[in-house]
Amino acid sequence: MTVAVTENIRSLHDVEAKLGLCRSQDPDFFKEWQGEFAELVDTEKSTLDRIKQSYLYHVNEGFLSEGTVNLLMVSPLLFLAGFLESPFSLRSEQSVEISDRTGNVTYHGRIDALVLNNNLWIVLVEAKRSSFSFLVAIPQALAYMMVSPNGDKPTYAMVTNGDHFMFVKLQRSQYDLSDDFSLFKRSSNELYPVLQILKSFKDL
Repeated sequence: MTVAVTENIRSLHDVEAKLGLCRSQDPDFFKEWQGEFAELVDTEKSTLDRIKQSYLYHVNEGFLSEGTVNLLMVSPLLFLAGFLESPFSLRSEQSVEISDRTGNVTYHGRIDALVLNNNLWIVLVEAKRSSFSFLVAIPQALAYMMVSPNGDKPTYAMVTNGDHFMFVKLQRSQYDLSDDFSLFKRSSNELYPVLQILKSFKDL
Protein backbone atom coordinates (compact mmCIF):
# COMPACT_ATOMS: atom_id res chain seq x y z
CA MET A 1 0.00 0.00 0.00
CA THR A 2 1.35 3.44 -0.99
CA VAL A 3 0.23 6.55 0.90
CA ALA A 4 1.29 10.20 1.00
CA VAL A 5 3.91 11.37 3.48
CA THR A 6 2.07 14.67 3.95
CA GLU A 7 -1.13 12.92 5.01
CA ASN A 8 0.36 10.18 7.19
CA ILE A 9 3.58 11.51 8.77
CA ARG A 10 2.42 14.53 10.73
CA SER A 11 4.16 14.30 14.11
CA LEU A 12 7.39 13.13 15.70
CA HIS A 13 5.36 10.31 17.22
CA ASP A 14 4.48 9.15 13.69
CA VAL A 15 8.17 9.23 12.71
CA GLU A 16 9.14 7.14 15.70
CA ALA A 17 6.24 4.68 15.64
CA LYS A 18 5.96 4.19 11.88
CA LEU A 19 9.55 4.67 10.70
CA GLY A 20 11.53 3.47 13.72
CA LEU A 21 13.48 6.68 14.41
CA CYS A 22 14.31 7.96 17.89
CA ARG A 23 15.47 11.31 19.20
CA SER A 24 19.02 11.30 20.52
CA GLN A 25 19.50 12.07 24.21
CA ASP A 26 23.21 12.76 23.69
CA PRO A 27 23.85 16.53 24.04
CA ASP A 28 26.83 16.17 21.68
CA PHE A 29 24.88 14.40 18.93
CA PHE A 30 23.99 17.62 17.06
CA LYS A 31 26.78 20.06 17.89
CA GLU A 32 27.14 21.28 14.30
CA TRP A 33 24.55 24.04 14.68
CA GLN A 34 26.20 25.32 17.89
CA GLY A 35 29.75 25.73 16.61
CA GLU A 36 32.05 28.73 16.56
CA PHE A 37 31.23 30.16 13.16
CA ALA A 38 33.16 32.61 11.03
CA GLU A 39 31.79 36.15 11.23
CA LEU A 40 29.63 37.18 8.30
CA VAL A 41 30.98 40.00 6.14
CA ASP A 42 29.13 43.31 5.93
CA THR A 43 27.70 42.59 2.47
CA GLU A 44 26.20 39.31 3.73
CA LYS A 45 24.67 41.05 6.72
CA SER A 46 23.19 43.86 4.66
CA THR A 47 21.75 41.33 2.17
CA LEU A 48 20.19 39.30 5.01
CA ASP A 49 18.73 42.49 6.48
CA ARG A 50 17.10 43.26 3.13
CA ILE A 51 15.79 39.68 2.83
CA LYS A 52 14.22 39.91 6.29
CA GLN A 53 12.72 43.32 5.57
CA SER A 54 11.31 42.12 2.25
CA TYR A 55 9.81 39.00 3.81
CA LEU A 56 8.15 40.90 6.66
CA TYR A 57 6.76 43.40 4.16
CA HIS A 58 5.15 40.65 2.08
CA VAL A 59 3.89 38.57 5.01
CA ASN A 60 2.24 41.71 6.40
CA GLU A 61 -0.04 41.58 3.36
CA GLY A 62 -1.26 38.11 4.31
CA PHE A 63 -0.22 34.46 4.33
CA LEU A 64 2.42 33.52 1.74
CA SER A 65 2.36 30.42 -0.43
CA GLU A 66 5.10 27.80 -0.30
CA GLY A 67 6.41 29.01 -3.65
CA THR A 68 6.66 32.59 -2.38
CA VAL A 69 8.51 31.44 0.75
CA ASN A 70 10.97 29.62 -1.50
CA LEU A 71 11.49 32.72 -3.66
CA LEU A 72 11.86 35.17 -0.79
CA MET A 73 13.82 33.06 1.70
CA VAL A 74 15.12 29.67 0.59
CA SER A 75 16.68 30.55 -2.77
CA PRO A 76 18.60 33.61 -1.49
CA LEU A 77 19.92 31.67 1.51
CA LEU A 78 21.13 28.77 -0.65
CA PHE A 79 22.80 31.28 -2.97
CA LEU A 80 24.55 33.12 -0.14
CA ALA A 81 25.68 29.82 1.39
CA GLY A 82 27.36 28.85 -1.89
CA PHE A 83 25.14 25.86 -2.62
CA LEU A 84 24.14 27.04 -6.11
CA GLU A 85 27.60 26.75 -7.63
CA SER A 86 30.20 24.05 -8.28
CA PRO A 87 30.67 21.40 -6.93
CA PHE A 88 27.08 21.34 -5.67
CA SER A 89 23.94 20.40 -7.57
CA LEU A 90 20.40 21.46 -6.73
CA ARG A 91 17.38 19.23 -7.20
CA SER A 92 13.81 20.38 -6.65
CA GLU A 93 10.61 18.37 -6.31
CA GLN A 94 12.67 15.20 -5.93
CA SER A 95 10.29 12.23 -5.69
CA VAL A 96 11.04 9.74 -2.88
CA GLU A 97 9.50 6.63 -1.36
CA ILE A 98 10.06 5.33 2.17
CA SER A 99 8.92 1.98 3.59
CA ASP A 100 7.58 1.77 7.12
CA ARG A 101 9.22 -0.45 9.73
CA THR A 102 6.94 -3.38 8.80
CA GLY A 103 7.54 -3.12 5.07
CA ASN A 104 3.79 -3.15 4.44
CA VAL A 105 3.33 0.56 3.80
CA THR A 106 5.24 2.81 1.40
CA TYR A 107 5.17 6.56 1.95
CA HIS A 108 5.48 8.73 -1.14
CA GLY A 109 6.51 12.38 -1.16
CA ARG A 110 8.54 15.12 -2.82
CA ILE A 111 11.54 16.96 -1.41
CA ASP A 112 11.25 20.72 -1.95
CA ALA A 113 14.99 21.28 -2.45
CA LEU A 114 17.95 18.93 -2.21
CA VAL A 115 21.60 19.99 -2.39
CA LEU A 116 23.98 17.28 -3.58
CA ASN A 117 27.70 16.80 -4.00
CA ASN A 118 27.92 13.77 -6.28
CA ASN A 119 25.81 11.21 -4.39
CA LEU A 120 26.25 12.83 -0.97
CA TRP A 121 23.25 14.71 0.38
CA ILE A 122 24.55 17.97 1.84
CA VAL A 123 21.29 19.51 2.97
CA LEU A 124 17.61 18.91 2.39
CA VAL A 125 15.22 21.86 2.52
CA GLU A 126 11.57 21.48 3.46
CA ALA A 127 9.60 24.72 3.04
CA LYS A 128 5.95 25.36 3.85
CA ARG A 129 3.54 28.24 3.39
CA SER A 130 3.68 30.92 6.09
CA SER A 131 0.34 29.85 7.60
CA PHE A 132 1.64 26.29 8.06
CA SER A 133 3.16 25.19 11.36
CA PHE A 134 6.70 24.16 10.58
CA LEU A 135 6.46 21.62 13.42
CA VAL A 136 4.48 19.47 10.97
CA ALA A 137 7.21 19.87 8.33
CA ILE A 138 9.90 18.47 10.65
CA PRO A 139 8.59 14.87 10.71
CA GLN A 140 8.07 15.02 6.96
CA ALA A 141 11.66 16.17 6.48
CA LEU A 142 12.86 13.31 8.69
CA ALA A 143 10.93 10.85 6.55
CA TYR A 144 12.60 12.19 3.39
CA MET A 145 16.02 12.13 5.06
CA MET A 146 15.70 8.38 5.54
CA VAL A 147 16.15 7.93 1.78
CA SER A 148 19.59 9.55 1.88
CA PRO A 149 22.40 7.44 0.36
CA ASN A 150 24.88 8.87 2.91
CA GLY A 151 25.19 5.54 4.72
CA ASP A 152 26.61 6.07 8.20
CA LYS A 153 27.30 9.75 7.47
CA PRO A 154 24.80 12.29 8.85
CA THR A 155 22.14 13.98 6.75
CA TYR A 156 21.02 17.54 7.52
CA ALA A 157 17.84 19.45 6.78
CA MET A 158 16.60 23.01 7.08
CA VAL A 159 12.88 23.36 7.73
CA THR A 160 11.11 26.69 7.35
CA ASN A 161 7.73 28.32 6.87
CA GLY A 162 9.41 31.69 6.31
CA ASP A 163 8.60 32.91 9.82
CA HIS A 164 10.70 30.27 11.58
CA PHE A 165 13.72 28.10 10.81
CA MET A 166 14.94 24.89 12.40
CA PHE A 167 17.74 22.48 11.52
CA VAL A 168 17.55 18.70 11.72
CA LYS A 169 20.23 16.03 11.85
CA LEU A 170 19.65 12.34 11.10
CA GLN A 171 22.30 9.66 11.48
CA ARG A 172 21.37 6.01 11.25
CA SER A 173 18.08 5.86 13.20
CA GLN A 174 18.74 8.80 15.52
CA TYR A 175 17.79 12.43 15.04
CA ASP A 176 17.89 15.74 16.86
CA LEU A 177 16.72 19.32 16.32
CA SER A 178 18.28 22.76 16.66
CA ASP A 179 16.73 25.74 18.38
CA ASP A 180 14.00 27.67 16.60
CA PHE A 181 15.22 30.76 14.72
CA SER A 182 12.47 33.35 14.34
CA LEU A 183 12.27 36.32 12.00
CA PHE A 184 10.09 38.10 14.56
CA LYS A 185 12.90 38.44 17.10
CA ARG A 186 13.41 42.18 17.52
CA SER A 187 16.88 42.26 19.07
CA SER A 188 18.68 40.57 16.18
CA ASN A 189 18.35 39.20 12.67
CA GLU A 190 18.06 35.43 13.10
CA LEU A 191 18.97 34.95 9.45
CA TYR A 192 22.59 35.60 10.45
CA PRO A 193 22.97 32.32 12.39
CA VAL A 194 20.80 30.51 9.83
CA LEU A 195 23.28 31.42 7.07
CA GLN A 196 26.27 30.60 9.29
CA ILE A 197 24.87 27.15 9.99
CA LEU A 198 24.17 26.50 6.30
CA LYS A 199 27.72 27.53 5.41
CA SER A 200 29.09 25.23 8.12
CA PHE A 201 27.21 22.28 6.59
CA LYS A 202 28.92 23.03 3.27
CA ASP A 203 32.33 22.90 4.94
CA LEU A 204 31.80 19.67 6.90
